[in-house]
Amino acid sequence: MAKKKKLSLVYQPVGFALGWASGALAGLAFRKTWKALRHEDDAPDPLDPDRGWGEILLAAAIQGAIFAVVRSAVDRSGAKAIARSTGAWPVKEKGGRA
Repeated sequence: MAKKKKLSLVYQPVGFALGWASGALAGLAFRKTWKALRHEDDAPDPLDPDRGWGEILLAAAIQGAIFAVVRSAVDRSGAKAIARSTGAWPVKEKGGRA
């Protein structure tokens, strides 16, 4: 049990770095996706009075989906790498974040 707790504490900075990297990667992926879909450089700002509800909500849904997929892929890859190198899964409980 002590090894698991220690590994979880060691993984926290790794998890933080992976979270930051996944956010940056997701932002880049969203900007490229929005440009491909709408041929615009910037996604609509929710407070822009010239944009409609549909466009605002579409952009938010796409952004949220991309963020969730990228974060899950990065988290899972990081945890599997730690498990391969140490022989133990890096989080305390099944399904929990570090």
